Amino acid sequence: MLGSMSTSSTSTPIPASDQVRRFIVENRPVRGHFVRIESAWRALREHQQYPAPVRELLGQAVSAAVLLAATLKFRGTLTLQLQGHGAARLLVAQCTHDFRVRAVVRTDERAVSELPQSDETQPAPGLTPAGFRALVGSAGKLAVTIEASEGGARYQGIVPLEGESLAQSLETYFASSEQLPTRIRLAADDAHAAGLLIQKLPSREGPSAESQDAWHEAEQGLGGVQLAELLELPLERVLARNFGQRDLRLFAGTPVRFECRCGPERVQSVLRALGEDQVRDVLREQGSVTVTCDFCSRPYHFDALGVEALFAGAARPPPHSLH
Repeated sequence: MLGSMSTSSTSTPIPASDQVRRFIVENRPVRGHFVRIESAWRALREHQQYPAPVRELLGQAVSAAVLLAATLKFRGTLTLQLQGHGAARLLVAQCTHDFRVRAVVRTDERAVSELPQSDETQPAPGLTPAGFRALVGSAGKLAVTIEASEGGARYQGIVPLEGESLAQSLETYFASSEQLPTRIRLAADDAHAAGLLIQKLPSREGPSAESQDAWHEAEQGLGGVQLAELLELPLERVLARNFGQRDLRLFAGTPVRFECRCGPERVQSVLRALGEDQVRDVLREQGSVTVTCDFCSRPYHFDALGVEALFAGAARPPPHSLH
């Protein structure tokens, strides 16, 4: 029999995409989190161009960072970092406690050129094990770092990039670092990035056949979730189709948005620190000064008037952002 589903909501609706949502199995120590981003995913890649396999891995990592942050009670930043020896040499995805995300990939251009090309007119098939290995190599590492905004506390867990996918590597992380049985599904295409995570929590009453059955059913449900469902269907339908054996409680969503730490004021500070003489030398040689953020690749353009204002101590107009 299909279990019932109750929803805790607020009076202000949140779009179906660009949010993270939590759900629980009623009266059982099983919880889950779901994320899907659309406009934030486009904004994150506005100034970056990645081949489809690299883009898909990046989308999976961003979704994973949001899911991991959603499982924690903290104020600060969670960083998910992949270091490998394949086409994607370094991938960094960050999510704050209030779900502001940013991410970047550094690639080996030669290795990227050798990646198999996918048909972008078709729904995302998901990275194959061979595709995942081609991206991260055979001896990569996965690091999860949590930095508190107050008190300077810092926690880091590092595990090998084992398994056939990023999701499997993250399950290894949870098993070794958090010691919580966790299962994850991740998906990304050009339009969306999404993920679904379930966890078995410690039971106050201790282990029981009922709680174990609920966990096995949740594992089976997650295993039946198709990538297209994650990317396209409302969460209510995904849960009803795959987790309908028991009563679920679905909570209101929390917005996820893209936000990089770069900005006009920070760029201006960098140029002032560089020194007026050096900035003016660049202006004379190139006719303008352009600073590109290392993280999001957004360019900031200063013409002659902008440079004058920068060092004049007068009101400083913000630089033009190139598109």
